[in-house]
Amino acid sequence: MLKARGLSFSYARNRERQPRVVDNVSLDVERGAIAGLLGPNGSGKTTLLRLLAGITPPLEGDIRLGDQPIGRFARRELARRLAVVPQETQTTFDYSVVEMVLMGRYAHLGPFELEGPADQAIAREALAATGTSGLEARRFGSLSGGEKQRVVIASALAQAPELLLLDEPTASLDLAYQVEIAALLRRLNTERGTTMIVSTHDLNFAAAVCDRLILLKQGRAVAHGPTSEILTAERIRSLYGVEVDVQFHPRAGHVTVVPIGRPH
Repeated sequence: MLKARGLSFSYARNRERQPRVVDNVSLDVERGAIAGLLGPNGSGKTTLLRLLAGITPPLEGDIRLGDQPIGRFARRELARRLAVVPQETQTTFDYSVVEMVLMGRYAHLGPFELEGPADQAIAREALAATGTSGLEARRFGSLSGGEKQRVVIASALAQAPELLLLDEPTASLDLAYQVEIAALLRRLNTERGTTMIVSTHDLNFAAAVCDRLILLKQGRAVAHGPTSEILTAERIRSLYGVEVDVQFHPRAGHVTVVPIGRPH
């Protein structure tokens, strides 16, 4: 569904001579997959998501959504194909929850066109899918961090995208909300077939949600493949410089990662 070949990017003015935040990264994400981006701070995860979303043009490389280069899509057309869930969402005005979700319909409206009954129905379906129907009349600014994240995901779903890009969806959330977001993403993938690319620092979240992983280190993809094969103690030691114990947990149904300490 999404293919990237040889992606490179640098924020420096003299991009050809400066270290690259993303350096010759290639990846394939098939329809219906949940792919995770793992790596330490500064490894290029957020920048890679921005490149894949078409927000930032690459210095080098090619990105295709389906058979078409992503740069050939008009912004409105691209917004119908993919949606982005950022780490944090700040609003200028204190919109209601349903107004926030209806913003996801803008890509489907013509110039000066207002949301109609069909758009309202899609928004409420997205609220129901994320378990936030009861928050519809609340002001977005009054919500907890976990509630806000679910509403932002609902807004992304209202775009009716084929691909969902999520940047640290559990950042700053407590354990209960982390579990809730993980369950929500799995359910959306299972019931709707939504393809996802998820950037995260949480190894156990990645193990619970993602069926494939891409490991990034200093802007380069150092490993990619099925989660069960990629998430090993040796690779985690190489990526983060810490000793961990990785074991399959029968009740969780996936591998779990327990930090042990730094190697001597």
